Amino acid sequence: MTSTPLTDGTTRLTEAEQALLPTDEDVAWYAEHGWWLSGKLFSDAEIDALVEASEAFYAGAQDRELPARPPNLAWWTPEQGPVQRHNDYIHHVSDPIGAILRKPLLGAVAARLAEAEAIRIWQTTLIYKPPVPGEPTNRVPWHMDRHYWQTCTSEKMLTAFVPFHDCDERMGTITMVDGSHRWAEIPGDDSTRHFAARDAAELEELLAANAAHNGAEVVTLPITIPKGHVNFHHCRTYHGSGQNLADVPRRAVSMHLQDGDNRYRPYRRPNGDPVVYNHDVVVRRDAAGQPDYSDPDFCPTLWRSA
Repeated sequence: MTSTPLTDGTTRLTEAEQALLPTDEDVAWYAEHGWWLSGKLFSDAEIDALVEASEAFYAGAQDRELPARPPNLAWWTPEQGPVQRHNDYIHHVSDPIGAILRKPLLGAVAARLAEAEAIRIWQTTLIYKPPVPGEPTNRVPWHMDRHYWQTCTSEKMLTAFVPFHDCDERMGTITMVDGSHRWAEIPGDDSTRHFAARDAAELEELLAANAAHNGAEVVTLPITIPKGHVNFHHCRTYHGSGQNLADVPRRAVSMHLQDGDNRYRPYRRPNGDPVVYNHDVVVRRDAAGQPDYSDPDFCPTLWRSA
C-alpha cells in the first residue's frame, strides 16, 4: 500500500510508512550532526524505474522544456563526453522521474527533520559519475548549499541525496562534515558563487578557515547508503564527494527541499551585484512581482501536515 492523498491537500501515510518517519531521537541527532540516514523510503522497483527513466532521458526523452534558460543551469549533453553529468529540474522535465520523486513519504521525513509543517521541492538534479578513474569532474569540493540559496528566507532547507543503487565510499558517495551546520560563518565572507564556478583549493581553504573560526575539527564522514535509503543533510552542512573508483557509474538524484514558509528575498553581494537564483527566471511572480518559490509547476508540495 502507498500513502493516500486527502481532499484538503494533506496526505495520510500507511502504517508501514509511518514506521519510517524519524523518531524524536533521530530529529535530535539531525539537529546535532546536520545529517541523517533514513530507512528504505523507495522500493527496489521505484529505484529501478528511476534508472530506466534516467537512461531514457539521457537518450533524449524529455516531457517539457523550461520556459527560459536560467543563468546557472547545470545541463549535461552527450557532446560533453564522459564527465560527471548534472541535469537540473529533472522532476519538471521528466514525468517518469518526477512522479517517483514526488513521494509524500520523503516529504514527511524531511518535515520531521526540519520541524516544518510543509515541504516543497526546491530543486532536483540528476547526477551521473562515470566510472573513469581520475576524471576531475567526478570530485565535488567542500561546500554548503545555503551559500547558493541566499535569495531564500529559510534557514531550514535541506537536501535528500537519493542514489539509484547501494552507494559507498568507493563509488564516491556523499560525504558529510559532521556538525558543520552549527558553525558561525566568517564575517564578510561571500560564497554565493556555485562550487562549480570556484577553484577546489579555494573551497578547501574556506572550509579550513570556517573550522578554525569556530575552534572546530573537520570530521568527514563518507555515508554508505543502501539502495532505496536516503541521506538528508541541513542546508548549512558542509559536504562533498570523491572519485568514482568502481567499474559502474554512480547514479543519483540530489533533491533540494524547502519548508513551506520559505519565500524570496532580494540579496546582493558585497560589491552590490544582485544574486539571481535559477528559479528567478522561470517561476511565476507573486502579488508583489517577486519570484514565487511556491510555484507548483517548479516547486510542488510533497507534504503538508493535517
